[in-house]
Amino acid sequence: QVQLVESGGGLVQPGGSLRLSCAASGIVFSIYVMNWYRQAPGKQRELVATITSGRSTNYQDSVKGRFTISRDNAKNTVYLQMDSLKPEDTAVYYCNVNNAGVGYWGQGTQVTVSS
Repeated sequence: QVQLVESGGGLVQPGGSLRLSCAASGIVFSIYVMNWYRQAPGKQRELVATITSGRSTNYQDSVKGRFTISRDNAKNTVYLQMDSLKPEDTAVYYCNVNNAGVGYWGQGTQVTVSS
């Protein structure tokens, strides 16, 4: 079974940094597109960043220049480095992968940016 486990969330002040990790199992990790989403209370879940098997990346406009998605295929792990964090970044962050038309999600990790 495909399993995704996020970690690295926490409480930080505006301007601070966090690095989120997502450990994957049950798939041949290196061939898959991996995604980070986030969801704030009362809001729709939104795509934050994507990385392909070829390590091409895409970002939501609001995080460009501040967030960096990367992957370590040897560790079956995708990362989201978040710098210059803003209160608007506060959300539960989820790792996602699609396999055979089925979407898989981690349990989420809370990121809170507050003074």
